[in-house]
Amino acid sequence: MLVMNNFDGLSQLNESDTLHYQIRASLTGNFQDGNVRFTSVRSRIDFTVTTKNSWAFKTQNSSLYQAFAVKADNDLFSRNYLYFKPKNKIYPYAIAYISTNFRRKIDSRIFAGAGFTWQMINQPNNTLKLSANAVYENTEFNGNSFNFTEYDGEKTSTVGRGTVYLSGFHNLFEKRVRLYYDAFWQPAFTNSNDYRTEYEIGLDFPVWKGFSFNVLYTYKFENIVVTKIRQDDTILTFGLAYNFKQKYH
Repeated sequence: MLVMNNFDGLSQLNESDTLHYQIRASLTGNFQDGNVRFTSVRSRIDFTVTTKNSWAFKTQNSSLYQAFAVKADNDLFSRNYLYFKPKNKIYPYAIAYISTNFRRKIDSRIFAGAGFTWQMINQPNNTLKLSANAVYENTEFNGNSFNFTEYDGEKTSTVGRGTVYLSGFHNLFEKRVRLYYDAFWQPAFTNSNDYRTEYEIGLDFPVWKGFSFNVLYTYKFENIVVTKIRQDDTILTFGLAYNFKQKYH
């Protein structure tokens, strides 16, 4: 499945930066009527705040609504992190995710846990980080028939998971282009069939005073899905974003 729309990239705000706070936001929409009736509204806001000594908090929140005569998407996604001493080479963090996914028939998914990040590269123009965590997850499905019949009859799934996560960015061509990416693999502890993976790769092209044009490619795969739902989705998005950063005085 391929969707192309104006949207912001997922250029990550870096919790290890020596900045007081950072904000990245976008809002785009599209409405058509006549021969084709189509509505699309996408929004995103990312925010990071740090203290001078030990703590950093980052939240990434997005929403998507799309309809082709009938509703096709109505999703919310919130990723939240609390870091301790994120300027260190290795540092711990707590994590909490909340999401819904209309297309995948997920009414709600909540998980929380903790882990560690290793900063393999932390330079002004290049970063590369490897993280691992353990979380406890609760998912409410809008359906009780699955592609693996052992899950049939249950609409609620509670499971412990591990996550391996890689992310990075690189400023190229004298900061005229920013390449960024992240990927994760998230298996369940109790069943080898229950896993998901996702990766994203994007480009930012700075335009003017915090505004940038960006392109983002996303691939998502979930091995256990409600019957008749595809396991994978791909999304290609592009548009304008605004990034604001404030240093300590």
